[in-house]
Amino acid sequence: MRTSTTFCLCPVLVCLCFLQKCYGVSHHVPTSKVPITKNQTKLANGETEVHHRPKRGWIWNQFFVLEEHIGPDAQYVGKLHSNSDKGDGSVRYILSGEGAGSIFIINEVTGDIHATESLDRERKAHYVLHAQAFDRNTEKPLEPKSEFIIKVQDINDNAPKFPDGPFVAAVPEMSQVGTSVYQVTASDADDPTYGNSARVVYSILQGQPYFSIDPKTGVIRTALANMDREAREHYAVVIQAKDMAGSVGGLSGSTTINITLTDVNDNPPKFPQKNYQLYVPESAQVGKPVGKIKANDEDLGVNAAIKYSIINSEGAAMFSIATDRDTREGIISLKKPLNYERKKTYTLHIEGVNTHVEPRFSYLGPFKDTATLKITVGDVDEPPVFSMDYYIMDVYENAHIGTEVGAVTARDPDSKNSPVRYFINLSEHGDKYFNIDMDSGVIKTTQSLDREDMPWHNITVMASEVDNPSLLSHVRVTLQVLDVNDNPPEIKTDEEVVVCESSRPGQVIQTIAAVDKDDFANGQRFSFSLLSGIPVNPNFTLKDNEDNTASIIARRRRFSRLVQELYELPIVVWDGGEPALSGTSTLTLQVCPCQWNGRVQTCQDERGLLSSAGLSTGALIAILLCIVILLVIVVLFITLRRSKKEPLIISEEDVRENVVTYDDEGGGEEDTEAFDIIALRNPAAAEELKFRRDVRPEAARQCGGPARGCHSPLELDQVNVQKFIKQRLVEADMDTGGPPYDSLQTYAYEGQGSPTGSISSLDSPGTHSEQDYNYLDDWGPEFQKLAELYGEDMDVAELDVAVAVTAAT
Repeated sequence: MRTSTTFCLCPVLVCLCFLQKCYGVSHHVPTSKVPITKNQTKLANGETEVHHRPKRGWIWNQFFVLEEHIGPDAQYVGKLHSNSDKGDGSVRYILSGEGAGSIFIINEVTGDIHATESLDRERKAHYVLHAQAFDRNTEKPLEPKSEFIIKVQDINDNAPKFPDGPFVAAVPEMSQVGTSVYQVTASDADDPTYGNSARVVYSILQGQPYFSIDPKTGVIRTALANMDREAREHYAVVIQAKDMAGSVGGLSGSTTINITLTDVNDNPPKFPQKNYQLYVPESAQVGKPVGKIKANDEDLGVNAAIKYSIINSEGAAMFSIATDRDTREGIISLKKPLNYERKKTYTLHIEGVNTHVEPRFSYLGPFKDTATLKITVGDVDEPPVFSMDYYIMDVYENAHIGTEVGAVTARDPDSKNSPVRYFINLSEHGDKYFNIDMDSGVIKTTQSLDREDMPWHNITVMASEVDNPSLLSHVRVTLQVLDVNDNPPEIKTDEEVVVCESSRPGQVIQTIAAVDKDDFANGQRFSFSLLSGIPVNPNFTLKDNEDNTASIIARRRRFSRLVQELYELPIVVWDGGEPALSGTSTLTLQVCPCQWNGRVQTCQDERGLLSSAGLSTGALIAILLCIVILLVIVVLFITLRRSKKEPLIISEEDVRENVVTYDDEGGGEEDTEAFDIIALRNPAAAEELKFRRDVRPEAARQCGGPARGCHSPLELDQVNVQKFIKQRLVEADMDTGGPPYDSLQTYAYEGQGSPTGSISSLDSPGTHSEQDYNYLDDWGPEFQKLAELYGEDMDVAELDVAVAVTAAT
C-alpha cells in the first residue's frame, strides 16, 4: 500500500522541482563603481547594494515529504537553486530552521534537500525552514534569506476510534420503527483534507434486526416494531467505523452500545388465581390485618402500582383492604368484631386496578382484574359476655347488712355454654361494702351505708367460665345510696344575733334559717317554735314565716347592756320528712348600743376596740417607742441647759473707762441720749446740766422746765461724778412711770484722791498739747497706731479716748 502510494507521488514531485527551477534569482552587484541611485542602498562597509526586483527562481512556498518513509536511503524532499549559481561550485547553500541538520540535510553545492528520518504527520504536520545562498569565495550572501515550509504528506496509517465507548442508551419498549436511540461518532487522526484517509462510514456488526445505524451520521434507530421489555430488556449493539469511505483496504474501529428497553404500562394486573380462601378466628382484633392478597403486574415502578378494593357490600361492611407500597400486596383488615355463633363465613370480591394507565395501550384490554376471597370464621373459646355494658343499682341507707341490691348476669358466648362464676375485683376497692353471689350474681351489702358519708359506690364485677377460669370479663356497677330521714335539722348560725338597746316591742331582731344533711325530698320543709314546757319568755318571741325561715321579735322596750348583756333563746325546728325529725338549737343574743338607724355602734371589749380600730400589737409598740424617744430628747435638752458654763468674770482693770452699749430695742433716741458725755468730763466746767429726757412729763411740769430755773439736787459746782451717778440710779429706781424700754448706761469711774493724780484727760481743758510724741515711733509696731494719732492735731480728750481704745485693743 505504502509503496504504491510513493510511486504515484513521484511524478508530482518531479513537476514541482521543475517549477522551482523556472523562478528567477536575484544577485548582488558590486556597487563601488556604480553611483548610488534611489534604488541603491549604501552598506556599512562602503559598498552599495542595488535593489533589484527578486526573481521567482529563489522563492519556495513549500515542499512535500511522505510520512512513514521506511526506505534504505534518505527521502528526497526538493532542491534549492539560485540564478547566481552557474554550476561551477562557487555557490554555497545554507539551511536553518526546524529540523535543519538533523531531520533535513542539504547539499551545499547542489542545494538538494533530503529527509533522514521517518516522519509522522499526526505528530507534526509541517516544518518551517530558512534557506540562504553565499558566495563560496567571498562569503557574501548572494540571495536574501528565504522561508519555506516542508509539509508532511499524509498516508492512511490511523484507524477510526471511539474515544468514550462503550456507550449506554435507553429507548421505551413498544416504540415505533425508526425511533432514534443514540448517535455515535468516531474520530480518525489522518488528514481529513487529503484523500479518503479520514472519511468514516458506520455499520452494525451485532444488533440486527432490532436496530439500524445511519452510515454517515452514526444515528442508531429501532428497526423492529413492538419490542417488548418483558420479553427482552437488554441489547448489546456493536458498531463499526471504517475509513477510506468503507472501501477495501480501509482501516476500521468498533464499539459497543448497551441499549435497554424502558418500561411502559402495557400489561394489566393479573391475580394468579381466581379463588382464594382465608381462615380468621373470631377473636381477631378490630383494625388488625387478618390476611393479604396480591395481583401480579409485569410492569415496573408506577406502571405496576395497583389499588385494591372490595366491591361487594357484604365483604366491605366487615373488612377493609389497603395496598402495601413496597410489596404491592393487598392487606385485609377487620372492621368489626367477628362472631362465630352468628356468622361463620364471608365472601369478598376483590378488584385490582392500575393507577397509571397509558391511553395508547387501551386496545390491550382493561387494566384491572378481580378475584374472590372466601373467609372462614374460626370458633374460639371466648370469655363470658354480660347482659349489659354498664349496671346502675340503688339501695337505701341504713339498710340491714345482707340487703340485696341487684344482680348481674353473664353467659358463655360459645356453643358449649359453659357455667359462669362471678366475683368482685377487690383490688380496686379497699372497703368492702358489698359482696356477690358466685353463682347467681346477686349483689348484697356487707356494711351499713350512710348517704351523707358516701352517696355513690363504684365496683367492678368479673365473670369467668368454669371450664376456663383464665378467660375473664369485666363490667362496671354503680350503686346509689338512697336517702333516709335520719338527720335532724339545725339552726344555721353563721353570725351572732345582736339586740339593740333601743329595741321596741314587736321589732324583728333577726331572721333565722335551718339546714338539714338529708336529701331534698326529706329536708327542705322546716317549721320553727320556741321550746315548750318552760315559762313564757318575757323578752323575745318567735314567728314562723312558713318559708323555711323564722323571725325573732322583741317583746319589751329597751334593753340595757349594763343590766344584762347576753340572752339565750332555745328554738325547736322540725323537718318535713317521714318520719319527721326535730332539733333544738340555743341562740345567744348579745345586747349592744346602736345608732338611730339601727346599726351597731359598739359591742366589744377593749381588745375588740383596738382590733376594730386597726391598732395591732406592732403599732402599739411603735407608738410607745416614739414616746420614749421624745422623753429622752427632752431630758437631754434640759441637761445641756443646766450644764452651760457661766461667762468669765471681767477684771476691774479691764472695765475701767469702758463704755458698754446695749443694742436692745427701747426708747430709740431717748435711750441713746439718756446721758450726756459731758457729764463724765469735768462737771464743774459744764455750762449747764442737761436733764434726762426719758422722765415722766409730770416731773418736768412740777419743776416748770429749765426755763423756770429748776435744777436737780446735784449742783454744778460739785465734781463728784460717783455721787452723781448713784443719785441717778436712785431716781431711776424710784421712777415707776418710766417706759419699760428705759435703759441704764453705766460709765466707768476712775475715782478721786489719788496721790499721783489722774492720768485721764477728762478733767483737762480742751486745748492743744505742746508735748512731743515722736518718741512713740521708737516703741515698735504695737504703738504705731498710737504714734500716728498723737502726731495729728486733735483734741486732748479725743487723744485720751484713742489711748484707751488702743490699750483695750
